[in-house]
Amino acid sequence: MRSAAVTPEGDQIRWVELPGQEPARVYLHGLGATSPAYFTSVAVDPRLSGHRSLLLDLLGHGISDRPTHFDYTLESHADALANALTAAGVSAAEVIAHSMGGSVAIVLAARHPRLVSRLVLIDANLDPVPRVPGSSGSSGIAAYSEEEFLNGGWEEVRDRVGSHWWATMRLAGREALHRSAFHLTRGSDPTMRELLLDLKIPRIFLLPAADGPLPGADALTEAGVSVVALPDCGHNIMLDNPEAFVAATAAALAPQD
Repeated sequence: MRSAAVTPEGDQIRWVELPGQEPARVYLHGLGATSPAYFTSVAVDPRLSGHRSLLLDLLGHGISDRPTHFDYTLESHADALANALTAAGVSAAEVIAHSMGGSVAIVLAARHPRLVSRLVLIDANLDPVPRVPGSSGSSGIAAYSEEEFLNGGWEEVRDRVGSHWWATMRLAGREALHRSAFHLTRGSDPTMRELLLDLKIPRIFLLPAADGPLPGADALTEAGVSVVALPDCGHNIMLDNPEAFVAATAAALAPQD
């Protein structure tokens, strides 16, 4: 396990690192998740292994610190991540990022372009979403005030999300979980979609075929984003259909002529 201080107060982002060649590959988890749990099995697949790979946990999640003074906006997450990657000697990384991690990765690429050379986005959040009381995911968490969430709301969320997600969600700081969800539903300014459209690096967006067409897919394709629907999976594509995920990701990261 490796770590780097990423805030003035010394809070640490931590990651599991697999050795290999450059460019480095950085794996980022979604809300309430952790990268080693979600990505290890695909990162060591022979079609993706061989590159230096950082399975990194964002602040507030997994094995990283859970500061209560941190605001957990997408921009703050991205800047803290940039500090960790810089400390690790990473530049021009290939970033493979799921859900909220994909949103953070887009903001990272826009704010710190030297750190990102390619993006593989896995069913990432591209737009602000409404906060819906009683729903699962970020919209349900963000529907609580922070005080409500800390005083019983997190238990209601625990009972809604089920044991699989809760297995990693319980590792997140409660303030971190709520603030990350709140700011994910609010989105970035410009929005993640607008930032993604403006990026000039290779970009691929993976989504479950069962979800139907991705809203705004034509504009993304026209801007050079490859949109790929994968079968037999839900939101956690790399867990639900690792074969299809590895094949699509390996193709996206293959050396370009």
